[in-house]
Amino acid sequence: MAQSAHRATAVRTAPHTPQTLLDHVRALTPGLAPAEQRVAAAVTDDPAGAAARTVSGLAAQCRTSETTVIRFCRAVGFSGYPELRLALAAAAQAAAPAAWQDVGSDIGPADTPEEIIKKIAYADARAVEETAAQLDTATLTAVVNAVVAARRIDVYGVGASAFVALDLQQKLHRVGRAVYAWQDPHIAVTSAALLRRGDVAIGISHTGATADTIESLAEARKRRAVTVAITNFPGSPISRVADHVLATAARETTFRSGAMASRIAALTVVDSLFVAVAQRSYGQTIRALERTYAAVKARR
Repeated sequence: MAQSAHRATAVRTAPHTPQTLLDHVRALTPGLAPAEQRVAAAVTDDPAGAAARTVSGLAAQCRTSETTVIRFCRAVGFSGYPELRLALAAAAQAAAPAAWQDVGSDIGPADTPEEIIKKIAYADARAVEETAAQLDTATLTAVVNAVVAARRIDVYGVGASAFVALDLQQKLHRVGRAVYAWQDPHIAVTSAALLRRGDVAIGISHTGATADTIESLAEARKRRAVTVAITNFPGSPISRVADHVLATAARETTFRSGAMASRIAALTVVDSLFVAVAQRSYGQTIRALERTYAAVKARR
């Protein structure tokens, strides 16, 4: 067996709920076939309308076959179309009230500063709430176990994800963990080559397709480190080199690229991971926080 394939990737998400279903479908969409992507777009754009259609009606709307619709159902975790229809109806019912629809819409050229503030606040709040709702606790626990036991922790991220990587480094370092955040892809991959069994490597990529981050995580896995991906798309390429996937739930719109709502969603995962690690060694954490606070107190 090739060394890079020494473990099966564990990709888990929390069970479907009416509040998380549509984000789950959006997250899986990039990995679907083109015809299945059209079905995904139809159900996420109008879940109530899709729930009201027969399988043949939805297939016709999406210019595809009933077989493709059934394949789509299975790809997103349902046994068949009747189960999906019920879930879509529940998701439509749980959607934001009509009064919030404009607040939740994209930012347009005619929006006032007040409308921009409301839309940004709404989108960011939704990113945090929906990430928390669909974050799988069993996967988080497995990552916490690995981090607590690790000799060394590498964190990889470029662009906006680099800010999240640095935030995780600062938090874990302050409670005594040997952690390094690498933004330069050459330094990241060389650091990954020096990892060994029991170390942890965490790759952060909103799209899950950032080549530099994937390469570093793949190198870490080759060295038998435990690999973790934090991404909005659990079916993306980064998941294939990760032992554990922690999924975010952020929707990007005009002017709101990976530097905004997706970063806030990733920070929600990072904060959850950090607090769970800190809690695991409570006494050591409190002592470390007290010492570091005392060290910087005079500079505040």
